[in-house]
Amino acid sequence: MAVMERADLHTHSTASDGTNGPAVVVRLAKEAGLAAVALTDHDTMAGCAEAVAEGSRIGIQVVPGIELSAVMNGRDIHILGYWCDMNDAKWQERVKVQQSFRGRRNLMMIEKLQELGIAITLEEVISVAQRHGKKADSAEQIGRPHLAEALIERGAAADMKEAFDRYLGEHGAVYCNPPRPTPFEAVDWIREAGGVCVIAHPGLYGDDSIVEEIVKHGVHGIEVYHSDHSPEDEKRYAAMAERFGLVMTGGSDYHGEKRGVVFHGPLGGRSVDISVVKRLQQLRN
Repeated sequence: MAVMERADLHTHSTASDGTNGPAVVVRLAKEAGLAAVALTDHDTMAGCAEAVAEGSRIGIQVVPGIELSAVMNGRDIHILGYWCDMNDAKWQERVKVQQSFRGRRNLMMIEKLQELGIAITLEEVISVAQRHGKKADSAEQIGRPHLAEALIERGAAADMKEAFDRYLGEHGAVYCNPPRPTPFEAVDWIREAGGVCVIAHPGLYGDDSIVEEIVKHGVHGIEVYHSDHSPEDEKRYAAMAERFGLVMTGGSDYHGEKRGVVFHGPLGGRSVDISVVKRLQQLRN
């Protein structure tokens, strides 16, 4: 199948914690030979209008999306939503709620770092985020990668990996998970906003029973192909998608380049046939 018939359905921009602006992500997708790209920033669709406009200008299909953060059994679970109605008042309010959860979590982690003797401040992290292209002025607009950058600049971590392993990751010293919506609620929110919902990177959760519970709640697809999935993961989730009659999606989870390292994978590094986009479109409410 020709490269131009591929779609990367999971990317991030400076609207959340990526390093490239929405329009730049779209241009990079075009340069990578993709036929379509989805912008799925964390808990926001703020970059989608810019991305869609750039896609129209240069001739590449842009799928407006979002990656909602949820919690189940104390574990982070992410649900991808595509084509949610950005003008829907209830959806807008729910996204604002998501942003407030994100801000609370950032403040909690900063407080824990201070308790460990690392005198980092919110203002410092915001400044770091701004220097890396993020239009941030509050706790709601930063993410863990920005905290990691601040730790590196302070000499508290040698690189992004150490920052997450030692402090910010699921087993890190300051990791915290304040109450947030369940993945079932996230699925309902997306569907009620006229969108299509997909379980993001299920291989990262370490518990397929959780994945199956969410599947049975009414998702449209599973992200089978992801930069952090092994060939065994892909085979297992392809079988699950087939068993439940779900669309098999895929994406790079591209966040751009940080200190010479591409996170999670290069744009287009994981992709699906353009026909998958058409199948998802047909499932819109």
